Amino acid sequence: MSSASLPDRVLSLLNALRPAPLAVDARERLRVVLGAGLGVLLAGLLTHLFDGANLPWLVAPLGASAVLVFGVPASPLAQPWAVVGGNTVSALVGIACLHWLPLPPVGIAATAVALAIALMFALRCLHPPGGAAALLMVLTGMLDWHFAFVPVALNSLLLVLAGMAYNSATGRRYPHAQHVSAASPAVGASVAPPRFGDAELDAVLARYNQVLDVPRDDLSGLLQEAELLAYRNRLGGLRCADIMSSPVVTVEFGTPLAEAWALLQQHRIKALPVVDRVDRIVGIVTRADFIRAAEGEQREGLAGRLQTLLKPSPQTHSTKPEAVGQIMTRQVRVASADRAIAELVPLFSAIGHHHLPIVGEQARLVGILTQSDLVKALSHGP
Repeated sequence: MSSASLPDRVLSLLNALRPAPLAVDARERLRVVLGAGLGVLLAGLLTHLFDGANLPWLVAPLGASAVLVFGVPASPLAQPWAVVGGNTVSALVGIACLHWLPLPPVGIAATAVALAIALMFALRCLHPPGGAAALLMVLTGMLDWHFAFVPVALNSLLLVLAGMAYNSATGRRYPHAQHVSAASPAVGASVAPPRFGDAELDAVLARYNQVLDVPRDDLSGLLQEAELLAYRNRLGGLRCADIMSSPVVTVEFGTPLAEAWALLQQHRIKALPVVDRVDRIVGIVTRADFIRAAEGEQREGLAGRLQTLLKPSPQTHSTKPEAVGQIMTRQVRVASADRAIAELVPLFSAIGHHHLPIVGEQARLVGILTQSDLVKALSHGP
């Protein structure tokens, strides 16, 4: 295959350099602008009140810190320890390099920035403006260790406090915990559990091996939402009623175990909804329920224990289960007939459901949704 022509390569380079659009609306942009302005103003005024006679009110890296604290408050690079620790440690590194390195100014500047980054990595306070703080100390010839604390550390602390108050007041979580695992939403919520777990996500992040400017829990949540949206686009407007199996083979509370087991075998199914006289769900009995009930039987082998369980007791009173209602699962997850199929896909893929009773008007059973029904829908698309 011939290589791309020079104009094509230039065009490709220009496209790579073109900035991506920011997916934030005017309201969010205004929130960030006002927050950054107020934060820097507050930091400057209070620093001036603290020690305005001797030192500058503000240091330049604080402007970059304000972009992070108010513009991307969820970022690991914008968290309180990153801001205060990153700026302060980097300033100390810059001052130390001026004191101890017998190098020309440009060598001191480069070394100070590199060492500041290394130390921020080690102390888990990586903060981009920290590099600027180290460079500022060198360029201004700052030899006073006190400067790293006032105004640098004080500026940073005041900005963080302003960020905590402002972000919370405007609906943004700050500080944003970086070490928590994303909690799986309750089934039936708009975002269902993903098909990947913490171990898989951690493995991918380790393989990526780069600083990620998004917290882990937010990343997991975004992936869940993207997965759900993909399901919705794939399945279109399909509802449970469109693909469910109907009519449904059912049993009642008093159905003998032998009869229920025969139905499972005959229809080659794994579950039987248990209904009352008006077809409302009261439970569900599965092959697993039979196996669990047979574990207490005094026979060798699963087949022997099942045979004993299914055999009717000749006695009037028996301690052995005789009817479906005695072994069924009473807590049954159901879905309405008009529920979007896309919302239920993660329930089958992540949690491992094999069958889901579908109810219609007055909560009466109208069908059952199985993994097979779902696979057919996914393979054919909308």
